[in-house]
Amino acid sequence: MINNPLPKLGAIPIKDRMTFAYVQKGELDVLDGTFVQVDSTGIRKHIPVGGVCCIMLEPGSRVSHAAVALAARVGTLLLWVGESGVRLYAAGQPGGARADRLLYQAKLALDKELRLKVARKMYEFRFGEEIGKKIPNYSIEQLRGIEGARVRSFYSQLAKATGGSWNGRKYDHKDPLKADLPNRCISSATACLYGLSEAAILAAGYSPAIGFIHTGKPKSFAYDIADMFKFETVVPVALKISAQFPEDAEGETRRACRDIFRETKLLKRLIPSIEEVLAAGGIDIPPPEEDQVGPAFEEEDGIGDIGHRS
Repeated sequence: MINNPLPKLGAIPIKDRMTFAYVQKGELDVLDGTFVQVDSTGIRKHIPVGGVCCIMLEPGSRVSHAAVALAARVGTLLLWVGESGVRLYAAGQPGGARADRLLYQAKLALDKELRLKVARKMYEFRFGEEIGKKIPNYSIEQLRGIEGARVRSFYSQLAKATGGSWNGRKYDHKDPLKADLPNRCISSATACLYGLSEAAILAAGYSPAIGFIHTGKPKSFAYDIADMFKFETVVPVALKISAQFPEDAEGETRRACRDIFRETKLLKRLIPSIEEVLAAGGIDIPPPEEDQVGPAFEEEDGIGDIGHRS
């Protein structure tokens, strides 16, 4: 007799996954119960979809209904991106905001004082406690001014340390290829980080759209979270790669980002960091209302993150 049966299969927690995979010039499908990429010659390449945080689909890729359904079932975010990931066109949603988490996040964002507390915590996370002591009475606009000056300095220092050139952060979303090599590499690198941040936000049960520093965009909160980590992860990598002028600079950048995400254990840090900055608001997740109607059928506890659908 088996005393401890295996748990029901479900989504793997974000912290235990591979960061991301890129798919180009092939069709994603489910064949013989397996998530595969099929090229023009019919050769199959297996993709462990449940073990990947997000899959970025480049031009030339196609995806079947069965593949999208399986990705959603195992909590893997699908992103439709431009060549080298420099533009994001659309995103699937493998989980999504839970009502209690969404109300909590919205209350923090709508209250001016609470929003400011969360924003201050984000800046403390990025720039250290020493700046946290100097900003208790600063507005969001003043915090952005501090951020702008420091970010420009960081870019210049990192470019100098890697031996590359730097003429400022310049990016035209209508024509990404007009940018110089350092900016193109940074755009490819940050696209990877934005994808991971969005996947973590959804897995934690929150909305990527409700930001605290960034606002008014579908991925405002993803930008907020990604900015907390980009100068310790993707920006140094992108500038280092661009200084070497490789033939496939964007591809080299993506592969180097995957390595740095693993080395810094980023996936294990994302969801705890999201909870930490939101907790700075000093309020609790709201309990259900007394007259609230609960679910008709109670769901079994899954083995994934709280935002993953069963």
